[in-house]
Amino acid sequence: MLAGLLFAIHDADDRPAMLTATLPFGGVTLIEYQARLLIGAGASQLVIVVSRLTPELLGAINRIGRRGVAVDTVRSAAEAHEKLHPLAKLVMLADGLTTSLKVVAVMAREGNDALLVLPEQEAGSIYERVGGNTSWAGVARLDPRRIAELAALPRDYDMQSTLVRLASQARAVHIMLPDSAVASGHGIGHGAAMLEGRSRSVMAAMVSGRNGWFERFVTAPLARAVIPLLVPRAVPTLAIGAAAGGIGLVGLLLLVFSFPVAGLLLALLGAIGFTLGAMLGDLRDEPGPSAGLRVAEAALPALAALLYAHGEAQRLGNAVPTLLALVLVAIGVLAERALGGVPRRLWWGSAVAYLLLLWLGALLFAPYLGLGMACIYATATLYAAIERLRSRR
Repeated sequence: MLAGLLFAIHDADDRPAMLTATLPFGGVTLIEYQARLLIGAGASQLVIVVSRLTPELLGAINRIGRRGVAVDTVRSAAEAHEKLHPLAKLVMLADGLTTSLKVVAVMAREGNDALLVLPEQEAGSIYERVGGNTSWAGVARLDPRRIAELAALPRDYDMQSTLVRLASQARAVHIMLPDSAVASGHGIGHGAAMLEGRSRSVMAAMVSGRNGWFERFVTAPLARAVIPLLVPRAVPTLAIGAAAGGIGLVGLLLLVFSFPVAGLLLALLGAIGFTLGAMLGDLRDEPGPSAGLRVAEAALPALAALLYAHGEAQRLGNAVPTLLALVLVAIGVLAERALGGVPRRLWWGSAVAYLLLLWLGALLFAPYLGLGMACIYATATLYAAIERLRSRR
């Protein structure tokens, strides 16, 4: 069992009477973002050490609890010891820490006490030295006994700092922070302006890791440019979805009235809009709207392909385009099922990539070419996905 330990104690440097943990980050509060990282790494219990329960913190804790994990607030090590499962492996995140799921997942692996560290010469004064010319980088894997040891000490201690010292005395393994983590927004700080900058870095890293060539070279650059503008303005995720749906609907209507080039282009833009909305929902920890937009992202290209093929079949006087479109949709659905949510290779296809081929075919007045190339591409993707599944048996 994995449990997470979070802190909401330090006041923000540039926001009087406001906790660092409740500063905005990535469309949510910082502590909600930290909780999401721990939950993503497999945590089923979260213990939050608080100094005071502000309205903003209470709201954040309530939202975290809706994700289906046990959330407890404590004020001392003794209370934390009572709340934690005795067999739980504990991952602690520093107050004011920003990092990525990849870093937290590495620290959440099975093993003895471990401290994420970085070279002392690269660390600022806010980072705590742990010996060996290294400083603690804000993430620790702890045995629950450290909490019991801390509870036996006098209460005039800094809980976070003392746990790091106890882990160090227990000869915790030092895991060096990857150089790429800092560029992706890893750091510790208590200023709202600094967190805003790191929020942009984290968002850029999240969207840059999109799978597939279309997502990486088309959608990700758009997301890096657009999403940082949407988050501070609190644009609702569903508003992005509604705008994308409107564009896609116009595209479908144009296909019905035999304007394939403009119709497929608008359908493609609508699908990209659904993708951006889903990314924004992921950042804001809105699983419902995000999942719905993911479905729409796949459904819109399928509808566009079928309408485009139907129009071409009527124009050409045969059913070949319709048959090709049906084959494309069927193979595309099977490929998505086979691929699942695991990382994809760069060349593998997706719904928007197939739709782009259809648009290029329409632009060249060659519907058979566009539909045929999309079918071949989808078939190759399905074959590769099946081979990967077979290799994992």
